[in-house]
Amino acid sequence: MIESLFSTTAGAELTFADAILSFAIAILLGGIISFTYMKTQRTYSPSFTLTMMILPVIVAIIIMLIGSNIARAFSLAGAFSIIRFRSAPGDSKDISYVLFSMAAGLACGVGAYGYAVLFIVLLCVLMFVLNALKFGANKELYKTLKVTIPENLGYEEALGEVFVKHDVEYELKKVRTTELGSLYELVYSVKLGPNTNQKELLDAVRTRNGNLDITLTMSPVVQDY
Repeated sequence: MIESLFSTTAGAELTFADAILSFAIAILLGGIISFTYMKTQRTYSPSFTLTMMILPVIVAIIIMLIGSNIARAFSLAGAFSIIRFRSAPGDSKDISYVLFSMAAGLACGVGAYGYAVLFIVLLCVLMFVLNALKFGANKELYKTLKVTIPENLGYEEALGEVFVKHDVEYELKKVRTTELGSLYELVYSVKLGPNTNQKELLDAVRTRNGNLDITLTMSPVVQDY
């Protein structure tokens, strides 16, 4: 009985019972993956969690329809080659969940239900453990500060005194001119000290740059540089 759960039905003729069983298990595993994703991500898209739910089902259906028929495989490959994904790519963690769901669908499609459940449960537990341990998390939280200054204010030392006074570690990442060269836009990577008051810091910067534009990004993306 147990061995039958860890066997595959890829070479066997597809039956209605097999199709319903694959469909049901794929939905269950998709729900587990989607739940794991929601619990291990601080922010997430509802549409992406829905995708995690239905992707194993779609992949399982495709695998069941292809079976061992090479002609169907090439036909489906040609059909899917005309599909273009319009959404912006997610981060690497989102992509890993997509592959996670596809693996679940593939396992259900070939009838390896025991392996599908076993590996999905193990991977979900691993995701929860890594999230609890904050594995790979950056302990040094840096923010991005964009400041516009007039051209008569030297950009190299424009805000150094302000940063030192408010206990801010900083690094000038980018300089560009705006308004036909009459203004400079400075992009800093900053780390606020434990006693740094953000409002007081911004007020000091605002006083120095003459009330021009200031942007403090709380969770900077490195590519923005």
